Amino acid sequence: MKRKDLKVSVKNLLEETYDVCVVGAGHAGCEAALACARLGMETIIFTVSIDSIAMMPCNPNIGGTSKGHLVREVDALGGEMGKNIDRTFIQSKMLNKSKGPAVHSLRAQADKAEYSSRMRQTLQETEHLTIRQAEVSEIVTDEENRITGVKTVSGALYHCKAAVLCTGTYLRARCLTGEMITHTGPNGLQAANHLTESLLAHGIEMYRFKTGTPARIDKRSIDFSKMEEQFGDETVVPFSFTTDPKEVQKEQVSCWLTYTNEKTHEIIRNNLDRSPIYAGIIEGTGPRYCPSIEDKVVRFADKDRHQIFIEPEGIHTNEMYIGGMSSSLPEDVQHQMYRTLPGLENAKIVRNAYAIEYDCINPKQLYPSLEFKKIPGLFSGGQFNGSSGYEEAACQGLIAGINAAMKILKRNYLILDRSEAYIGVLIDDLVTKGNKEPYRMMTSRAEYRLLLRQDNADLRLTKKGYEVGLISKERYDWVCRKEAMISKEIERVNGVKVGANQEVQALMEQYGSIPLNTGTFLCELIRRPELDYDKLAPIDPEREALPEEVAQQVNIRIKYDGYIRRQVKQVEHFKKLEKKKLPQDFDYHEISGLRIEAVQKLNELQPLSIGQASRISGVTPADVSVILVYLEQLKYLNPDLFYQLQGDSASKGGEREEK
Repeated sequence: MKRKDLKVSVKNLLEETYDVCVVGAGHAGCEAALACARLGMETIIFTVSIDSIAMMPCNPNIGGTSKGHLVREVDALGGEMGKNIDRTFIQSKMLNKSKGPAVHSLRAQADKAEYSSRMRQTLQETEHLTIRQAEVSEIVTDEENRITGVKTVSGALYHCKAAVLCTGTYLRARCLTGEMITHTGPNGLQAANHLTESLLAHGIEMYRFKTGTPARIDKRSIDFSKMEEQFGDETVVPFSFTTDPKEVQKEQVSCWLTYTNEKTHEIIRNNLDRSPIYAGIIEGTGPRYCPSIEDKVVRFADKDRHQIFIEPEGIHTNEMYIGGMSSSLPEDVQHQMYRTLPGLENAKIVRNAYAIEYDCINPKQLYPSLEFKKIPGLFSGGQFNGSSGYEEAACQGLIAGINAAMKILKRNYLILDRSEAYIGVLIDDLVTKGNKEPYRMMTSRAEYRLLLRQDNADLRLTKKGYEVGLISKERYDWVCRKEAMISKEIERVNGVKVGANQEVQALMEQYGSIPLNTGTFLCELIRRPELDYDKLAPIDPEREALPEEVAQQVNIRIKYDGYIRRQVKQVEHFKKLEKKKLPQDFDYHEISGLRIEAVQKLNELQPLSIGQASRISGVTPADVSVILVYLEQLKYLNPDLFYQLQGDSASKGGEREEK
């Protein structure tokens, strides 16, 4: 599809036509636009400032607990975030290595400027993708409320078949530092002040959320001798499955650890009345799991100190990020409180900390495809959906972008469920449970986290990325070969018998393992906590040389076999409930026996399946049983409707709202 030549209307207003319009060029917008363009859609991405593309207004890092899983999954589906951070990190570390593989999470500190610059370059070099600096002020729909285009504040009209809103924290944004309030977006950039009105006019329910960021300190004013140095891993593990680990090994910069103290807390408590949070000036709801330092001091009054991480913003800047100490306190108070920390006694602030308020949506207005229920063809991703974090934004942008393209191509939507990916957990939580505060991904939210590890994201999702069209056949074929090698080696290991000979006993003694009284199978030794697949190589002479990533999977699958089998059975039960589809635009008053609260919640959300209905707050197991009885009755009263319903995947692009 080729973009039509621009034309000038009678009113001298610009008009252009694209397949997809993406509004916002943060982490969600970049993934959405790249996905659409790479799938052949003529795509335009709007940003209030070209310089803000993939900007990191808060901590310049990617990954972390559970967030590293999301980045790996984005990469496995064909997204860009993992590749970009692999090329621009300045420190990399695998978190939770002392725990099980389900919670291992990769985290990398980025060169803030380089990360943004490289992503911008990627967008500029992508075919079918146009970048436009402009503020979108209106969405345009037809008589049936389907998206047909967007308008900018200049009056320019951009026709499209689908649009993706990734507005981040820019909608009617205002930044607060004590009594000083500026109506700007993050980092003082222009806010987007007009689109909210258009969304409200289209019946979209809006929320007001708040987040914050700490001050930046001049590196030259910091005494690092009073802090604990934090090093990166000696051997770097990449985020992207396509990155050669040898190519990204580099000398890494250090981060630093210090702590608040009672003096810090006293200054904060004495000035709470000057904090917009406690003075009632801030309207928005802040993030529960990333609170400001004021919140920490008030909510955790029993703690006499809090960890604070001092992290570089990049190689070519002296700015240091004060992780864990976001604030909206006045400038003079910030100078006092930051200087109470060991090593920051003479700190010079380069940029003040601030809180930022912004408009976002109630995500329960979206289907799992991230398409608006009320406006076919309009998709949504990122912090605009009420989430927080770069990684949460990127994965939503990718899914929204893919499904915008799928709708135009009249192909099945990509919908990941809770048993397939952390992305599925995140989106299901948003569209099913909703949120009254910025949503943050955590490993504890995933019921099947032993199956959804970051190390096997490629095995779980590469096939789906290939089917969508974002993964090459070469990459897909390698994953198929990798899976075959893993299965073959597990089968071999399960059949290897190990005798209680001198060599074996010596190896047991070397690793502090109980000696063998009789022969056993190699797989049983691998399951011992102190042993693993690699350590047992000397007593396994028939073993072939395997790629490290294959050996890793063999070890994990054998060592945790019992737990994995148990979760697989749980997933099978989950899948049965997900396959039981429910009618759409249905009035649940027709089902006798449902409680009033359940009827209200079900009518509001219109769940796609019994599984989704069971996860709605206010819908009890008894209510689910009543619905199941109704479906059984429907089978006999209206078999055609029943079998049509259960045979519909509810995921076909362009058909979803007609079912």
